[in-house]
Amino acid sequence: MVEKCNSLGLFGLNTYTIEIEADLSRGMAAFDIVGLPDTAVKESRDRVRSAMKNCGFEFPNSRLVLNLAPADIKKEGPLYDLPILVTVLRVMRRITANIDDSAFIGELSLSGEVRGVNGVLPMAIAARQHGFQKLYVPAANANEGAVVDGINIYPVHNVYELIDHLSGRQSIEPAVYDPMCEPEATNLDFAQVKGQNEAKRAMEIAAAGGHNVLLIGSPGAGKSMLAKRLVTILPQMTFEETIETTKIHSIAGTLKKGSGLIANRPFRAPHHTISRVGLTGGGATPKPGEISLAHNGVLFLDELPEFPRSVLEVLRQPLEDGVVSISRANGTYTYPSSFMLIAAMNPCPCGYYNHPKKDCTCSDNAVHKYLNRVSGPLLDRIDIHIEVPPVEYDDLTAKTGEEESASIRKRVNAARDIQTARFEGTATKCNARIEAAQFEEICVLDDRADRMLKAAFDRLNMTARAYDRIMKVARTIADLDNSEIIRADHISEAIQYRSLDRKYWNG
Repeated sequence: MVEKCNSLGLFGLNTYTIEIEADLSRGMAAFDIVGLPDTAVKESRDRVRSAMKNCGFEFPNSRLVLNLAPADIKKEGPLYDLPILVTVLRVMRRITANIDDSAFIGELSLSGEVRGVNGVLPMAIAARQHGFQKLYVPAANANEGAVVDGINIYPVHNVYELIDHLSGRQSIEPAVYDPMCEPEATNLDFAQVKGQNEAKRAMEIAAAGGHNVLLIGSPGAGKSMLAKRLVTILPQMTFEETIETTKIHSIAGTLKKGSGLIANRPFRAPHHTISRVGLTGGGATPKPGEISLAHNGVLFLDELPEFPRSVLEVLRQPLEDGVVSISRANGTYTYPSSFMLIAAMNPCPCGYYNHPKKDCTCSDNAVHKYLNRVSGPLLDRIDIHIEVPPVEYDDLTAKTGEEESASIRKRVNAARDIQTARFEGTATKCNARIEAAQFEEICVLDDRADRMLKAAFDRLNMTARAYDRIMKVARTIADLDNSEIIRADHISEAIQYRSLDRKYWNG
């Protein structure tokens, strides 16, 4: 006698269907799970057995074999507890309802409660795509799954509730999405940053074009304040970006309990002791790292030279490609990582190199050694370098109000609207992602701007990548100026944002 039940599994961001088969036959009492289960899946035997006992069901005193098909894909995690229990109850004839159009996911406690699991949103999307009409999930994940239209999401609190529903005694109402994803109010605002007009301008340009930024300045100048407020001037995420971002956080298990979609752009600020795996993702079963959790948002690296150089170097490929690939023996996991990198650093170990009022206590050798912790190739991938000078007393005590984030965001949105129209029908979303084949058509310079850029290229010994960055930043400045042509003043301002690496790194 063989009974079946449907479930789903995850491989990175990809989802696949799992068919759980149960065979109950005569013989010595045994409970075997086959189909390449990991340790957590094998331990389902004990959780399912105890849950059944504590819910008043006798476990079959016969030979029970469960197969998780397809058998060549490794099954991981406790999310198969609930479908395994349903399959066992079906083979025991305790459940007779037709569940061919249903799929089940959830972890069981020993008392029969159904606990939340990771990755419900991508699995709900896959369940709809595979033609399932119903998906039974832990109640803690119901709002997350209810985001998906075209499939009924049933929240399950415990085994009793599920059995009553499948037996027709008491129905579970499908979950209705509660829009808990409205942007959370924040008390951060650019108006709180006194002075620093040049740095604020650089952050506005970065937000308008999706550019990476390096902030260099002495301690207390306001680098972290500027970085933390960047998300307040970025455009609101589109629905597609919201789904993408929520899927990643769902798989990583960082969604708040009972939450639906993530509507605020992520802001991730890992400590400088983070490992390469923590930054890019990884592990025996690779999970998203900080750069993927920052997808469609901001990754802030404070005290940049304090990060191990081997950790910083892993940022190169994600910054260029917008994805990170993690290879393991069982396959390659690819996670999106299209983020804005905001890095902040002191100019020397003591923090006061080139300070207008305080003397630097570092030797020239110590300064160069400190700066060279950040490699040239990584610097080339950062579009905007801006110096953040100490704030003067008059700026701190000025009564005139600083410009609010809402006002800056209007200009950013206008520039992004221009880019949305420009890149319609292409994979490019913003100026920071302009492809080489698009330069000739999109980045058109007038004669004076062309001469200025050529002179700067020769004088500053720029690399080809630095040239690309200047062109992209100049394109964004022109968009903020609502100009089709990149003029000399646009190029001049963009070049200023590439000069600090020469000032500090070349002495």
